[in-house]
Amino acid sequence: MAAVLQAKGLCKTYIVNKRQNNVLKNIDLSIEEGEMVAVMGPSGSGKSTLLYCLSGMDRVTAGKVDFCGKEITQLNEKELASLRLDEMGFIFQQMYMMKNLSVLDNIILPAVKSKKNTESRKQTEERGRALMRKLGIDDIGNNDINEVSGGQLQRACICRSMINSPKMIFADEPTGALNRASSDEVMDELTKLNSEGTTIMCVTHDPKVAAKCSRVLYIVDGGIIGEKQMGKFSTTGENLRNRERELNNWLMEQGW
Repeated sequence: MAAVLQAKGLCKTYIVNKRQNNVLKNIDLSIEEGEMVAVMGPSGSGKSTLLYCLSGMDRVTAGKVDFCGKEITQLNEKELASLRLDEMGFIFQQMYMMKNLSVLDNIILPAVKSKKNTESRKQTEERGRALMRKLGIDDIGNNDINEVSGGQLQRACICRSMINSPKMIFADEPTGALNRASSDEVMDELTKLNSEGTTIMCVTHDPKVAAKCSRVLYIVDGGIIGEKQMGKFSTTGENLRNRERELNNWLMEQGW
């Protein structure tokens, strides 16, 4: 399969109190179409910074990042914003919903803002509601965001990330603020999306989340030191238990 995203010699350096902090160090990485890749590692290892640099939310210090044939390190801020809006989807631990909008209006907001969208408002709303039905939250579209559960709200965030039919979803600790039941529900929805062909990169500290991904990268001190091929996830419980056991053994070998 073709690579959706490729990074070569990726470095990110911050200057703090006149001291140089090398957060990412010469990372080479390729993510192919249809993959679901987890990024794990200890706190402060550079996991989220890697996601931000690969998606153009943060500027790299050195190296190149190619996203679907576009060298994003060469794009200006306006071009990057358009790329993120039209071709990428984002899910965060903090859900960043607009408090003055309903759940449905939050979901369709990226489509309303996209210059590529030629639909009527009604057509866009119908697509938003179709996504909500798919994720089992079609009954909360008119609710305020403070009237729904955390799990429902995160599924709404998944709908929002999909509204512009992105080529790749970037998820930064998407289950970090959820209880186990809600976390499992959200991951079930992400694995369904992946099984339908959506490419996903997921930063997580949770082995139960990573076990549902097709590949796991382990990052320490800004460098990828290990990679585990997991294969596509099957929904059977026995399969998941075996995967979790296999992944936990591998993580221990990496120093987890």
